[in-house]
Amino acid sequence: MKKLFSTLFMFSLLGLVGWTPFSFLLAGSVTAEQGTPDWMNQEMRSIEAQADNIDQNVLKLSLLAYNHARERGIDSKGLLTIIDFSKPSTERRLWVVDLIKSRVLFNTWVSHGKNSGQLMATSFSNQPGSLKSSIGVFVTEEPYTGGLGYALRIRGLERGINDNAYRRSIVVHGAWYADPSIITQYGEIGRSWGCPAVKPDLVRPIVNTIKDNTLIVAYYPDQNWLSHSRFLAG
Repeated sequence: MKKLFSTLFMFSLLGLVGWTPFSFLLAGSVTAEQGTPDWMNQEMRSIEAQADNIDQNVLKLSLLAYNHARERGIDSKGLLTIIDFSKPSTERRLWVVDLIKSRVLFNTWVSHGKNSGQLMATSFSNQPGSLKSSIGVFVTEEPYTGGLGYALRIRGLERGINDNAYRRSIVVHGAWYADPSIITQYGEIGRSWGCPAVKPDLVRPIVNTIKDNTLIVAYYPDQNWLSHSRFLAG
């Protein structure tokens, strides 16, 4: 009995300093509060472990934009789509990430507008008829079926940067020219009229995943956007 009392007393003391015999089982399950620096670091490590082709700075800025959007009540599913237009079209430069489960759901090729550039996109526009891609932060709306097949409407959230996207009919859709098999013949994937087009067999899975109020960040190192975006401040 004396030995049992001593053991219980020792565990009680250890409990006072924040340790129990089972602490090591719980340590790996602790999740940082969303939006905090610890959460950012945790998400970055997890995403980079699954997608070693994502640029660290682009990922960090995209997570920052996501946090600011969440503060404004945007995004209801914990999903983030990242497009890195600083990469050539021959690379898989679109990622869809589940930030609740810390999982990369998709990583695939995506087109840019025919007037944005050839292999590399270098010019972007918010103007109707420009046939250029837009950068910045977008929110997804509802899918529909139209002339481009199954597609997803998106709305630009940044005035003067992409807020004409809906009026320009910039949508996520499938296109034969966004298939990587095109690269062998032409040295790049095909270009759209400004839409982020993906390979046809992925459009429905991607659209059904990111539809209805999730965030898209289309990145390019444009100093005007980087300096003035309300989603990137702080």
